[in-house]
Amino acid sequence: MIECKNLTKIYQTGDTELKVLKEVSFNIQKGEFVAIVGPSGSGKSTLMHILGLLDRSTKGEYILNNKEVSKMSGDELANIRSEKIGFVFQSFNLLSRATVLRNVILPLIYNDKISKADRLKKAEKALLASGLDEDRWNHLSNQLSGGQMQRVAIARALVNDPDIIFADEPTGNLDTKTGDIVLDTFKRLNKEQGHTIILITHERYVAEHADRIIEIIDGKILSDKSTANGLKEK
Repeated sequence: MIECKNLTKIYQTGDTELKVLKEVSFNIQKGEFVAIVGPSGSGKSTLMHILGLLDRSTKGEYILNNKEVSKMSGDELANIRSEKIGFVFQSFNLLSRATVLRNVILPLIYNDKISKADRLKKAEKALLASGLDEDRWNHLSNQLSGGQMQRVAIARALVNDPDIIFADEPTGNLDTKTGDIVLDTFKRLNKEQGHTIILITHERYVAEHADRIIEIIDGKILSDKSTANGLKEK
C-alpha cells in the first residue's frame, strides 16, 4: 500500500537548511498496524504529514496504492485524503457545541453523492465500530470525557471507510487506563475490520500495541521490527 524511497524533507530558513527527514525508506502492506516512534524533533510528525498527504517531501519517492504522490495535483491529493485517509489527533479536534452524531457526519457534508439518510447510517456504523455507547450519541462533544471524545474522533476518521487511519499521539491527552482502551479499539479495527493503521507516538509503551515498530531518530530510521504481536522481524 505504501512504498517510500529515500524520502527527504528540507526546510529552508534564509540561508539555513534544516534536514528533518534523511533518505527514509520502508514499505507498509495493506492491513498492517504500524507504530512510528521517536522523541520530539525526530521527524516522525513530518513523516506522518507526508504519508497523510498533508505535505510533500523535498526529495525521494512516495508511492501510495501504486501511484506516485509527487506527480499528483493539489486537488487529487485532497480527494484521496477525503476518501481514502482518516486522521485521529491528540487534541480530538471536535466541534464542542455540536452533537456526537454531527461531529461524525461532518466529513460527509460536502459529498453530494451521499443522501442525508445514508450519512446518518454511515455515522451510526462508525460510532458502533468505535465502541462509544449509544446513549452518548446525541450529547454535545464538550459533555464527554476525554476517552469518549477520542472515540468520537475515531468514528469521524472511520466514517468514509478509509484505507488508512493515521493516529497522531492519540493517547497524549488521556490517562493510562483510558489510553489503553483507545489503543485496544485501534487493535480491534485492525484485526476485525482490516484497517491499515499508522500510529505516531513518542512513547515506546504505546508503540508496543502495534504489530510493527519503526523507530526514527534525527530524521533517520534506527530500527524496523515486529513486536510480540507481529509474525516476524522486518
